[in-house]
Amino acid sequence: MEPIIAIVLALMGYGFASTKIINEGNAALVERLGRRHRTLKPGLNFIVPLVDQVVMEDTTREQYIDIKPQNVITKDNIYLEVDAVLFWRIKDIEKSFYAIEDLQGSLNQLATTTLREVIAQNTVEETNVSRAEMDKAILDQLNHITADWGVDITRLDIQRITPPESVRKSMEEERAAEIKKRALITEAEAERQAAIKKAEGTMTSMQIIAEGLRSNPESKEILRYLVAQDYINASYKLGESTNAKVVFVDPGKTGELMKEMIAESANTEGNSRNPEHS
Repeated sequence: MEPIIAIVLALMGYGFASTKIINEGNAALVERLGRRHRTLKPGLNFIVPLVDQVVMEDTTREQYIDIKPQNVITKDNIYLEVDAVLFWRIKDIEKSFYAIEDLQGSLNQLATTTLREVIAQNTVEETNVSRAEMDKAILDQLNHITADWGVDITRLDIQRITPPESVRKSMEEERAAEIKKRALITEAEAERQAAIKKAEGTMTSMQIIAEGLRSNPESKEILRYLVAQDYINASYKLGESTNAKVVFVDPGKTGELMKEMIAESANTEGNSRNPEHS
């Protein structure tokens, strides 16, 4: 009985030793007699005890590396403090084990160097307005190298770009001046549009009055009265102003001015109606 029990126990031990369970999202690398043999996928796997050895098991899920704040000099010789986050995943576990000694340390150093190199090609202003373009440029350079390591860089996010206090203050003043400039332009454009509308309204009103005078000559006295009243009101408002200069015009001449205006309007309208006589 004892030999049978020993055999059963040996078989059970062999079975346990030859069984390897890999969790979902992981992968394992097996060497046979010191040489690369195969990769174990998630689930139940079997190996040969004493002959096969699991030398590495790692996750194939996305991971991240926090790149510490770095002092970087820009194209226009301004020192910035930049920090970022690098997201990556193992694409080929064999390359990630055999092609590079310290994978995470190498990724950190490579990302830091590339980040400095790309920012050094831009000015302070460009680093603030083209951050997405810089992220993509860094990502392309990293993937070109890490492909040989069996690693895929999925994303790099520049979190903060901190300029010196003097540069930050200057940039804030520049932004405030730009906002003020846009506000003044908007205000000037609104005043211009209002002046145009007012002029168009005045022209329309004068055309209506001229037409009314031509069709009803007896209304000229009423018009003369209204013009005189407007003249008196305008003179009164000018007199109330402390810094205004009041210029007096003979009210009797307003009628003549109106007649000239009406005559000119009539001539213009007549020419438009009879173009062959022009």
